[in-house]
Amino acid sequence: MRAEPEPVVKALHEDGRGVLRTETLLVLALSLGASACSSLISFIGSLTKPGGLKDQAATLNGSYAPGRPWLDLAWQLFGIGTALVPVLLVAHLLTREGAPGLRVLGFDRTRPGWDLGRGALVAAGIGSAGLAFYLAARASGFNLTVVPEALPDVWWKFPVLILSALQNAVVEEVIVLAYLLRRLDQLGWSPMAALLASAVLRGSYHLYQGVGGFLGNMVMGVVFVLAYRRWGRVGPLVVAHALLDIVAFGGYALLAGKVGWLPTP
Repeated sequence: MRAEPEPVVKALHEDGRGVLRTETLLVLALSLGASACSSLISFIGSLTKPGGLKDQAATLNGSYAPGRPWLDLAWQLFGIGTALVPVLLVAHLLTREGAPGLRVLGFDRTRPGWDLGRGALVAAGIGSAGLAFYLAARASGFNLTVVPEALPDVWWKFPVLILSALQNAVVEEVIVLAYLLRRLDQLGWSPMAALLASAVLRGSYHLYQGVGGFLGNMVMGVVFVLAYRRWGRVGPLVVAHALLDIVAFGGYALLAGKVGWLPTP
């Protein structure tokens, strides 16, 4: 006959949503959300700088200690390692939630062949289209010249580029794709709203490259969200992203200045 418990349950439910909302904002503030703000400031700086966007350069992997290779290597590894901390935080938060860590997002070693095969297919499709879009955007003056790497010619150059590609893939796909979609679903967002949020966030932290970088990565974000929804695993998208970055970083290192179609500063 007593009706008091119902409002209490509702209040607890709202409290839980508030906790999840705060958690999500904090994770983003420590990772790709902060990168989005930094990217916006960088883009404003590029827009207000004399000269066109295509005459400016955005370097993705540069030296931290020119002329001091061992110190440079230490900084490179430090940057890669610390960038992965938010992923460990996500794994911890999912475990506290009662989920089996990152396994609930499909980031594990249970289906390596399946993940590799689908990831390679996605990378092949997006890679060719993405390169064409970048070249067109730069030629139209909407994009900076992207310099995927500007590391010195030392023995650790390509290993560091591969590690950097893997780090980018894990951080972006675990946080901005799988984790964010899970939390937005739990907060009651519609699938379309969650898709747009993930895609816009992905585009925003690439805005430092220019309008082309923003739009191209938004489209990539839409494709990745649809694939993740269909497969229920983030593993293939981590593979795809890693392959895209490995080819971009390594390809630029090998071809820059040797082929006419590849823009350089």
